[in-house]
Amino acid sequence: QVQLEESGGGLVQAGGSLRLSCAASGRTLSGYVTAWFRQAPGKEHEFVAGITWSGGTTSYADSVKDRFTISRVNAKNTVYLQMNSLKPEDTAVYYCARGLYLKTIPNNYDHWGRGTEVTVSS
Repeated sequence: QVQLEESGGGLVQAGGSLRLSCAASGRTLSGYVTAWFRQAPGKEHEFVAGITWSGGTTSYADSVKDRFTISRVNAKNTVYLQMNSLKPEDTAVYYCARGLYLKTIPNNYDHWGRGTEVTVSS
């Protein structure tokens, strides 16, 4: 069983940056896709970015393209989400999740972390 733990959230002003981390324990992320989702109050989970095990393929939501960068360090069993030029509409709880395929739908992912909260003030 793999456990995922997110960290790095917080309060930041619009235009600022944060780096989120997703650390896996128990079992590795080897061979799996890792993705970031977010959920704003009253809304459903929204795909943000995903990355394959090799790191060779990434995918981003249009709303974060050119502002967010997903990366991974397999030796550390950790996936990162660098978020730049943050906007108030990026405010949400951010979750990392593990899945078999790089897809945007939450049902594709079988293990989820508990989330880290990001608040962007205007």
